[in-house]
Formats: sequence, structure tokens, C-alpha cells
Amino acid sequence: MTQNLQAVVTSRHGETESIAVFELRACDGGELPAFTAGAHVDLHLPNGLVRSYSLTNDQGERNRYVIGVSRDMASRGGSQYVHEHVRVGTVLTIGGPRNNFQLDEGAACSIFIAGGIGITPILSMTRRMEKLGLPWTLHYCARSRSHAAYLDYLSAPDAFKHGRVVLHFDQESGRMLDIDAIVAGAGPGTHLYCCGPTPMLGGFEQAMARRPDCISHVEYFANTKEAAVEGGFEVVLARAGCSVAVAPGKSILDALLEAGIEAPYSCHEGVCGTCETRVLEGEPDHRDLVLSRAEHESGKVMMICVSGCKGKKLVLDM
Repeated sequence: MTQNLQAVVTSRHGETESIAVFELRACDGGELPAFTAGAHVDLHLPNGLVRSYSLTNDQGERNRYVIGVSRDMASRGGSQYVHEHVRVGTVLTIGGPRNNFQLDEGAACSIFIAGGIGITPILSMTRRMEKLGLPWTLHYCARSRSHAAYLDYLSAPDAFKHGRVVLHFDQESGRMLDIDAIVAGAGPGTHLYCCGPTPMLGGFEQAMARRPDCISHVEYFANTKEAAVEGGFEVVLARAGCSVAVAPGKSILDALLEAGIEAPYSCHEGVCGTCETRVLEGEPDHRDLVLSRAEHESGKVMMICVSGCKGKKLVLDM
């Protein structure tokens, strides 16, 4: 479990009409915990919500975290609160950085595909690639130029020595980004990364299924699977020495919180990794989009916010 810390917002600016960029620094003026490209932090908002946001700055910077927050029209209260209430001087509790979208620095060739606010974790990755002097290509798409974040940075002449940026705007081209063509054109052994809207990620994963000779990396902002809320089983907390019944209609996380058990969580959707828990006994019913297929098959860890139990009992390392 990462340790929480107090951070103050030291700058805020509007990147687009719906995207705001925030810089956070430690309240005590000290160094922040180190992070790696692709990582995110959890913001513990004063309204009680916890939300995850990707870090966009260079991983070598220890004095600040920079995040971009898109105001989602279907917001469940997170992005809306950030846009309306978080200002310069606001003090927030934040969780230490976590990374479910790791950059492979040993890859001979890397291709990044980003849509809209999905550019945020990939920005940090491209900065890292430049620092290491490794070749890379970024395909960044948005509905229009006015919807594209960090456009000044990405389109600046001679901004990059080792990579190139290909911009795509649906309204200008009259068509969507051709992900199939990008994936099909990748050389064997290429690492391809994708972050963006759910339909884009679905198309990317379908295209990558036809390229077993390449390596796929994805990060979802929303889950495409239904949470396991069938209930009817018992959760035993090995370290706490107690058990909790999970009733129908409840997730494991819901049942634990209602029983007064302190459990880490953020997204409630199985996409951030905050609630990852070690399984000591029992068979999880995995519904997350964080763990790999091998991790699902091992049954040794699970995301308790959305995953359930295929039997009558789970023993967790809690």
C-alpha cells in the first residue's frame, strides 16, 4: 500500500475548454516519491471521493507532480469537483504513485496511440524516451484541434530529437484514426501502447490480437465488464482474524466498508489498481482490466472493488 502525503496546488491552467492542468508540490517543500513513466496518483478529494490521474511530467522530477484532468460530462463527482473547486493553494491528500501502464525501456521500437485525455500517461512516456535517446512514434487523435491537449508542445518544430508525432483530427480528416493500419504496419517485436476512449481501446486490442509477434500495452479509464455483485459468499480477512459475509447486490469492497473494515480503493471500476489484494485461498471471479491474463489465471491477487468469488469462501491477506 502506498503512503499518502499532503500536497498543495501550485499552478493551474486551462489546456482546452474541458481539460485543466494542475501542478502539485509537497506541502513541506520536500521531494515527492519517485515515479516511472505511465504512473498515476490518487487524489483524495474533500467531497469524499478518490480519483486517479496520470502523471504527465518527466519521471526525473522529484519536486512536483503534474496532472491533466478532463471534465467528464458523465462525471460521478470526481472530475467535476476538481474543475469547480481545486484552485492554486488548495491542499489535497494524495496517494503515492502507482504504475499499471509500464514503459518497457528495453524495446527496440515503441509506438504510442492516444485519444483525447488518454495522452496524459503517454506524455510522460515520450519524455522518458527522449531522455533515453530511444526511437518512438506517437499517433495522437482528437475530435478537433480545440479538443486536443498539449498541442503546442506536441506540434512545436524540432521539439523531439528521437521521436515523431502524427496528429489526427476526426473533423478535419472526415474519418477516425486507422488503428488497424498502424498496428499492421508495426515491425515484429514492436511494443505498442494505447490509452483513450473505450471504443479506441477495443479496436486496438482487436488489431493487436492479429499481431502475436508484437507486445500490447493498454490503460483503461473505465471498465467494460460488469462488476461481480452476485454475493452469497464469505470473505475471511487473515490478518484481521475476522470474516465478512458478502450479500447479493454487494461487491467485496462494499461489504468490507459497510463492516467498518479499512480497505484501500479509488476508482470502484477495476481500472486503477489501488484495491489490489493478495488471495490466500479460494477462486476469484476476476472482472478488472488491470491484471494480466497470467495474473488472473494464477488467482493469487484480485481487485476487490469489482471482482467476486466463484465459490463460497475467499481468504484475503488483509
